[in-house]
Amino acid sequence: MEVSLDNNVIVYLTKSFKACTGIENIDEAITLLEQNNWDLVAAINGVIPQENGILQSDYGGETIPGPAFDPSHPASVPAPSSSSAFRPVMPSRQIVERQPRMLDFRVEYRDRNVDVVLEDSCTVGEIKQILENELQIPVSKMLLKGWKTGDVEDSTVLKSLHLPKNNSLYVLTPDLPPPSSSSHAGALQESLNQNFMLIITHREVQREYNLNFSGSSTIQEVKRNVYDLTSIPVRHQLWEGWPTSATDDSMCLAESGLSYPCHRLTVGRRASPAQTREQSEEQSTDVHMVSDSDGDDFEDASEFGVDDGEVFGMTSSALRKSPMMPENAENEGDALLQFTAEFSSRYGDCHPVFFIGSLEAAFQEAFYVKARDRKLLAIYLHHDESVLTNVFCSQMLCAESIVSYLSQNFITWAWDLTKDANRARFLTMCNRHFGSVVAQTIRTQKTDQFPLFLIIMGKRSSNEVLNVIQGNTTVDELMMRLMAAMEIFTAQQQEDIKDEDEREARENVKREQDEAYRLSLEADRAKREAHEREMAEQFRLEQIRKEQEEEREAIRLSLEQALPPEPKEENAEPVSKLRIRTPSGEFLERRFLASNKLQIVFDFVASKGFPWDEFKLLSTFPRRDMKQPRYREEKKLDRGLGKPKDTKSRNAWPKFT
Repeated sequence: MEVSLDNNVIVYLTKSFKACTGIENIDEAITLLEQNNWDLVAAINGVIPQENGILQSDYGGETIPGPAFDPSHPASVPAPSSSSAFRPVMPSRQIVERQPRMLDFRVEYRDRNVDVVLEDSCTVGEIKQILENELQIPVSKMLLKGWKTGDVEDSTVLKSLHLPKNNSLYVLTPDLPPPSSSSHAGALQESLNQNFMLIITHREVQREYNLNFSGSSTIQEVKRNVYDLTSIPVRHQLWEGWPTSATDDSMCLAESGLSYPCHRLTVGRRASPAQTREQSEEQSTDVHMVSDSDGDDFEDASEFGVDDGEVFGMTSSALRKSPMMPENAENEGDALLQFTAEFSSRYGDCHPVFFIGSLEAAFQEAFYVKARDRKLLAIYLHHDESVLTNVFCSQMLCAESIVSYLSQNFITWAWDLTKDANRARFLTMCNRHFGSVVAQTIRTQKTDQFPLFLIIMGKRSSNEVLNVIQGNTTVDELMMRLMAAMEIFTAQQQEDIKDEDEREARENVKREQDEAYRLSLEADRAKREAHEREMAEQFRLEQIRKEQEEEREAIRLSLEQALPPEPKEENAEPVSKLRIRTPSGEFLERRFLASNKLQIVFDFVASKGFPWDEFKLLSTFPRRDMKQPRYREEKKLDRGLGKPKDTKSRNAWPKFT
């Protein structure tokens, strides 16, 4: 069949398909839509696996409807946003040819599984013909069960059933005898490990329940679970369909003779002798009957899980315990504390350890740690009004194997959707953290499809919903789906660990380089500071030296100016001519009056650059230090150096050291 679409329709479908699937390549998106004859929902179902639970229900077979539009009226399609970067490259009219859609079937018969792949244009009878060749069972003896829409005819076309890509069916052969076993004990042990699906019809309300029980479960346990679903006390239950061998309620299902893997039963309320009376009289009669009986039923009520209120005609809804979670709780941690306490009171202490805190805190605990310490996040969504809640919690969620596996590999967070306010609050959180597609999926779930178990894996930029597990499951199936999610997470975790190790190695190298650079800067700064200190010290010393030289020069000049004038050779007074040898070998000569004091000689020498406090003035013969006090104190030159031979002049040869 060929479909002619307007360009606006093509643009709208392509953008919607990309938004739902996350595919960024426009050509790939258009190709996938063409293969599905521009059926948006079918194209999305072909890309997103069914078990992810994003667009399809595992048990309800429902899909989220795609956007409604009329291809013949392009004006009804919303115009693309002006901010969109999408530019259609297809012509305004496009003719596409629908490719056949392939459907996968896994058919279970006793201990065998047969995989069948057919086009959706085939019929149910063609599946049976394939199974006849595989299982060696005549088509006339074969009942093919497990269709989402109920029993179907062999002539039914698969396309008309609107099936998802992956489907699970099972074969019943009521007209064929069960296979013989060489060992009864071995067959019994095998039956104990099998799971029986009981299709139980509630007669009064015409409602059907599909319940899974292990072969080791007893008939009494089945009746108690049915009481939780129908509010019919065990002693008032009237059953049809049990095998004749099921005579004792303590008998396990494997020994009761039930058909495997599926068996149909009918339950109703046992008629009361006063059924035709008014409702008030009927309740009064029930009380009278219990009171006047021999007491056996009343005494055994607790054995069947019935309390006093139920004996007197009260239903479980009238005796319902406090809600799992308060409505409009301000603090999520307080709400989860009450949820955990109420869950323990209802189902016992053996249950998953629920994370106490907000959903954001659970994300931090599970995802925003080192890659080796990360875990998957399991979100349990509870609903008290669902008929599956009690069975799922008591048999699946509280099973020791499930509890242990969740504790080791998951962070488990819970929320109660029974109250509308709490439901709206969770949908807001879901839309913020997971996107509108997941929020819409949970919003469209029916009450009987709860509880839900969401498996979340954290990625670098977003949080991905790996799986959505509904309440109608078994312990083995729940464990398999948890393990499958764990395999995906482990593969991603190994990549994250590798990337994190490489990043840490790069950061370590960078830190080492930064540390070496810092040490180099410190060494250079220390050298520079030492050089600056040395230069400052040299400058200081140079300044001191200059100041000392200037001071000495000033002293020298002052001494030189203060010296008396040198006497002439011809003078009335006796004159002494002194020749002083300096340490460098040079000689200083000057005439002095014999009446001059020795201090004048010292001042003369000092005026030549040899201060007397740094140098000594020695006489040659006899050798003596003129600097000593006994020679300096008020001694005149003639007494200090001796009388000259010439009264007018004499030569003395002191030595200056």
